[in-house]
Amino acid sequence: CAIKGCAGHEASLIRGEIKDGRREFRWHGEALERCRVLQRLFGLGANLGDTTATLDQAEQALWAWPATRVVAVSPRYRSAPVQASGPDFLNAVVELATDLEPAPLLAALHDIEAKHGRQRPYLNAPRRLDRDLLLDGQRPLNTPTLVLPHPRLHERAFVLYPLLDIAPDIEHPAWGRLLVLHARVA
Repeated sequence: CAIKGCAGHEASLIRGEIKDGRREFRWHGEALERCRVLQRLFGLGANLGDTTATLDQAEQALWAWPATRVVAVSPRYRSAPVQASGPDFLNAVVELATDLEPAPLLAALHDIEAKHGRQRPYLNAPRRLDRDLLLDGQRPLNTPTLVLPHPRLHERAFVLYPLLDIAPDIEHPAWGRLLVLHARVA
């Protein structure tokens, strides 16, 4: 498996392995050194239909994105809906290295949701697939359609636990180390 990075440089998958309960991928090639890549973390969740198959398919779709590599995928967590109704959610966090800017990245995530039948009949409705861009490196962003870091990431165990599984030393630009915050959430 190879990816095309910026300026046509390539990187090849050396191996994928499960380490400490998370999937990690090793890459080799100049594409990753030459591209301006940032650590982008986003959450995936589903609480309708076959949630395991949906998350599997959503993760696989990421491999087709240009100038992007999957760095790590967290273990999955089952959680009750928060400020929502319906069955329990299955949640995970994915780390990408990409030179895609946040707006096109968000559009690509919306496309994956749409392909899985995501509908938005009302706020916090049950869903076949949900995705939330959580962090864009250490860069804050505040637009009408996207706020980064995600404004509630520090309040949600179903986000913090899988996030810390793949990035235990990660820091929030305003609040510092997220590991300190996870003990305060339910």
